[in-house]
Amino acid sequence: MSRNTAAIGIIDSGVGGLAIAKAIHQHLPNEKLIYLADNYYAPYGEKTAYFIQQRINFIVQKFIDKGCKAIVIACNTATVIAIDQLRAQVTIPIIGVEPAIKPASKQSENKKIGILVTQATSENKRFLTLIKTHQNDNDIFIQPCAGLVELIEQGQFTSPVCQQLLQQYIQPLLQKNIDTLVLGCTHYPFLKHQIAALIGDNINIIDGASAVAIQLGNILYQHNLSAASREKATTKIDFYCSKKTPNYQQLFAQLFYAEPQQSINLQHFDQNQIEV
Repeated sequence: MSRNTAAIGIIDSGVGGLAIAKAIHQHLPNEKLIYLADNYYAPYGEKTAYFIQQRINFIVQKFIDKGCKAIVIACNTATVIAIDQLRAQVTIPIIGVEPAIKPASKQSENKKIGILVTQATSENKRFLTLIKTHQNDNDIFIQPCAGLVELIEQGQFTSPVCQQLLQQYIQPLLQKNIDTLVLGCTHYPFLKHQIAALIGDNINIIDGASAVAIQLGNILYQHNLSAASREKATTKIDFYCSKKTPNYQQLFAQLFYAEPQQSINLQHFDQNQIEV
């Protein structure tokens, strides 16, 4: 197989990274993609740093063994915890997802920024260093959001419990008079409509899906790994999960295609049988 026609592996703890996968598919339509939702161990935000590193290393090595030309860690928590040591071990491009603090610091007019993250991300040194690097003269308020990822994984976007949690997490940020809100977990953009309804029109919401897709395209070009346009007709996306649940296939179709009835082949991740 030509390296240019090889697949790009995309990993998240669940469905959150589908927003990244969708942006990549739209920006790089000639590329073959493999998406793995490691939902058996979701959410990563409640796991130890050691576990996350070992799990990401394991999955990435399986993808590399099958010939993937690049890997996207489509999870903020996994990126801040695992990407540095991972890049030290592998030779193919590894693209991570980081909270969009840099663009937020440039856009905020009153210099008050809120950021919604998982508990693990909120305590991570790499994340805290990222804030210090790009904070400039902004006040940045970190809000851990326990429970939101689980509700999204269950498809409970509009449930009363989800609404209650969002209010609980957003209200303190509103009291800080923020004018910019960063969604620091790839799951959270799927709650964008609910969040927008709570914060109003005067607060700008930022997530980094498009930026990741553009960065991936640039890196593939730099390494001469971009798929040729003639490959578009054979382009496909393979979806995998590590634990099948009754609603997961419908949830994938709803989030990736915006149509729950869309036909989608969600396969079980088997370390010995996964095809790329």
